[in-house]
Amino acid sequence: MTGVRWDAQRLDAEEPATLPGMPTMRGLLRSVQVPEFPGLTFHEVRSRSALNEVPGDSRMPFRWTINPYRGCSHACGYCYARSTHQWLELDTGRDFDTQVVVKTNLVDVLRRELARPSWRREHVALGTNTDPYQRAEGRYRLMPGVISALAGSGTPFSILTKGTLLRRDLPLLAAAARDVPVGLGVSLAIRDDELQASLEPGAPSPRARLELVRALTDAGLTCGVFLAPVLPGLTDRLADLDAALRAVAEAGATGVTVVPLHLRPGAREWFSAWLAREHPALVPRYRQLYRRGAVVAPEYRSWLAGRVGPLLTRYGLDGQAGGAARGVDGDSTPGGIPADGDRDFPSGSLPATRPAQVRPAPAPVGEQLALL
Repeated sequence: MTGVRWDAQRLDAEEPATLPGMPTMRGLLRSVQVPEFPGLTFHEVRSRSALNEVPGDSRMPFRWTINPYRGCSHACGYCYARSTHQWLELDTGRDFDTQVVVKTNLVDVLRRELARPSWRREHVALGTNTDPYQRAEGRYRLMPGVISALAGSGTPFSILTKGTLLRRDLPLLAAAARDVPVGLGVSLAIRDDELQASLEPGAPSPRARLELVRALTDAGLTCGVFLAPVLPGLTDRLADLDAALRAVAEAGATGVTVVPLHLRPGAREWFSAWLAREHPALVPRYRQLYRRGAVVAPEYRSWLAGRVGPLLTRYGLDGQAGGAARGVDGDSTPGGIPADGDRDFPSGSLPATRPAQVRPAPAPVGEQLALL
């Protein structure tokens, strides 16, 4: 590892001494391991910027993001952000899970950027790359400063997280919501404890995340749920989707977005290795479904939309009952697709049907969250 890519993180800092066995990296303040977080290495850097501008051709419904951390101790095998670690000349597998970059001066830099006359107070999204409430946040406490800076400058923002540490900042978020639009979202992919422990070994339990949703809504805040990603053959059975959406509704979620698994480079290799090890019988099916690349076959999206649509209606999450939910991939649920009972998506040839048409569903700026 040469450390060349770390130059973008530096503010002319002196080259520090690193942990034994670690290379010297320009721009790296220090690398630390602490007893409270066994197995993790935190690379503390000084960042030149806090606000990241989203490329103009992006589908994301916001222009700006903030990422306090790079890498993520949630260690989700399917995480689409894994490829970003290659930019730092770290691998997308074990390094992504255990080598976490911390932007120690993030809040100070953010305050300066928000104070610029050119800043137009556009919506800022957090949690679009790696989770701002992962375990590192318990040590570095960057989010309270980020929330205060955004709200104090009159900037609307949203947070998408799996991290129940967000509870710590609930009073701060409630206060911020009185000044600016605030959108909160909790990501929930798996409800089965055994599968969750295998595929999301560092993330809070599904029950803890649902309790977080309830805590947020009880505090008077809006909180959507991203049922994402839906894993073909693992979490897309009708009974699984029914139980998940029922639990989401009972937790008081103000909206839900259903997103099938994306397998982008970096995540694809890591997830595929896990699948071959834990569920080898599903490997041919995944090769077929993802034969076109990162996005699942359109026929599967159509099938999943037909399965999800009636459930959203049943639990009052379809917008007709006041919900702010979206259907598959954040689109409104297609109408006129019949429920298909307990039939699984066929593992043989793909059905020769055209994908259902979907219509974009608008959402208030404070509720627009990143699509996974």
